[in-house]
Amino acid sequence: MSNIELLEKTLPVAPLKIVAMESCSELGQKVNDHIVSFRKNTINEVSESPLYVNYRSKNYLVDCCCPRFGSGEGKGILKETIRGTDLFIMTDVCNHSLTYTVNGHPNHMSPDDHFQDLKRIISAATGKAHRITVIMPFLYESRQHKRTARESLDCALALEELAAMGIANIITFDAHDPRVQNAIPLNGFDSFNPLYQFMKALFREVPDLTVDKDHLMVISPDEGAMHRAVYFSNMLGVDMGMFYKRRDYSKIVNGKNPIVAHEFLGDDVKDKDVIIIDDMISSGESMLDVAKQLKERKAKRVIACTTFGLFTDGFEKFDEYYKNGYLSKVITTNLTYLPPEAKEKPYFITADLSKYLAIIIDSLNHDTPIGSVMTPTEKIHALLERRMRAEF
Repeated sequence: MSNIELLEKTLPVAPLKIVAMESCSELGQKVNDHIVSFRKNTINEVSESPLYVNYRSKNYLVDCCCPRFGSGEGKGILKETIRGTDLFIMTDVCNHSLTYTVNGHPNHMSPDDHFQDLKRIISAATGKAHRITVIMPFLYESRQHKRTARESLDCALALEELAAMGIANIITFDAHDPRVQNAIPLNGFDSFNPLYQFMKALFREVPDLTVDKDHLMVISPDEGAMHRAVYFSNMLGVDMGMFYKRRDYSKIVNGKNPIVAHEFLGDDVKDKDVIIIDDMISSGESMLDVAKQLKERKAKRVIACTTFGLFTDGFEKFDEYYKNGYLSKVITTNLTYLPPEAKEKPYFITADLSKYLAIIIDSLNHDTPIGSVMTPTEKIHALLERRMRAEF
């Protein structure tokens, strides 16, 4: 039975409401529009039943805000009732474009600020909503998922804090290490991967890409991204290679041990298109170094696929590498804030995840299985078949 049929035959858990925090208001609006469209032509026979009250709506978004006092302290305000609803709260902890005033001085919002605002809205909703699910595409503090020496376990602590506040489920994407869910074993935790959306964007923007072992290869930039690269290469039916990082563990620079060199393991990449796949581009230092090494090994084109494009050091280095031919395309999602200048770059491609998020929310609101949504193997195979028939 298809996911749509399941939704039509299943009652929603409770009336749906979505809080899109200011950090992801644009993405939240897109998700809302998709769900409005989904529900417009479903449940026609029983739509008059009181069980489906508020099922169809032109807007599922909740009017809310997190204003600040002059000191910089904040509070969460819900401007409408959410009593008895199945509430989904969306937040982008990486949106640095938002500011607030502290004693008259402008201050850019950090991930810590976004996480505090999330808790404020949860506090305003707890005890009223039937169920609360947090959708945090970039998992807060996900890179601090394990302890090295005398370090804090920030990600686990954050998850425990959300669980203690009454959160039923946490939805994230491409978690740096999904095993961090062990911190909250009695709560729902799902990490989704956007590989299907990557493939669609890739085939659309690089139409002359030849998908076979002789012309294409998937590369993992480090050992941590191996599982993504293995799945991606298996789906495409091509070979995989891997770089591993040699670090200087005697130093700490910007909170981490500096990389001394990237070493390559894998077959010859000469005259092949290569796809580097990773969970995020932060400064881009590692991705760019890997791209340069691949070109020095005579790779044809280098395409970077990453779930989160943070670009913490800007685009200057990417522009330089694109100009020098080291990098052909950069594909990233719209799950986190992207500076307007990113969309003007000739090498930049955005994979839209709003419809995917809408399907996830709609499925969870009906408590229907999401296995096919989490692992879209069949959809990927269908996409490849369409590609072979030149329908895409």
